[in-house]
Amino acid sequence: MSINSGLQKMDEQSENKDPDLDVEQRRQEITSNLTDVRKRIEAMTQEKREVRLVAVSKQKPISDILIAYEDGQRHFGENYVQELVEKSKALPSDIKWHFIGTLQSNKCKILAAIPNLWAVETIDGIQKADVMNKACASREFPLRVFLQVNTSGEETKGGVDPGECLAALNHIQDNCEKLQLAGIMTIGAHRESTEELNPDFINLMNLQKQFKESRGMELEVSMGMSDDFEEAIKLGSTNVRVGTTIFGRRPLKHKH
Repeated sequence: MSINSGLQKMDEQSENKDPDLDVEQRRQEITSNLTDVRKRIEAMTQEKREVRLVAVSKQKPISDILIAYEDGQRHFGENYVQELVEKSKALPSDIKWHFIGTLQSNKCKILAAIPNLWAVETIDGIQKADVMNKACASREFPLRVFLQVNTSGEETKGGVDPGECLAALNHIQDNCEKLQLAGIMTIGAHRESTEELNPDFINLMNLQKQFKESRGMELEVSMGMSDDFEEAIKLGSTNVRVGTTIFGRRPLKHKH
């Protein structure tokens, strides 16, 4: 099925609506938003380095993802394993999927079986790294992973404590042959004021620097979302996860 025919089929299922009007309206919204985000990223980098844009498409329909795909977007982020599995089967195989949700040990095999899974950004410690490494035994190439760091110390946030970060990074690099250590990631605490530099982002950059000094490897840094991706880029992020600014608000409740 072609991209355009896929869009048409999905939109024809909408009741009491003009499919052509709906598709075109949504297309204009998403492509305009993508253009704006790309320009904002470019303005922050000024060609000094590349910053990867991951379009967070969780809870968004396949038709939305296809619109962004047609506009050249290839990296997409999903939070729920089953949703990612279903979308990866239905969408073009050259999409590069990022798993950015809480990683459960019993879901590692399912994730590892997705052929175009590009990265898992939420390895939250040595134990989870070992489970994911074992799950990837049959993959032809090592799977890119990011170690999630809980820089804010919040109980509701996943990730390793900053004090345990270097040990976990060393473990992945030295003991997980089916994993490719790509970088470190943080979500950080929500801030009402942005007058001062984000301490969570600074903390993560310091950890990147420490690992580079000890191992000679420069890791990627995944930090920054819709509300703060420009500040994250300014402080050194190489990978930003933007959803709401591209696709709009998500439903309040979603269960998987």
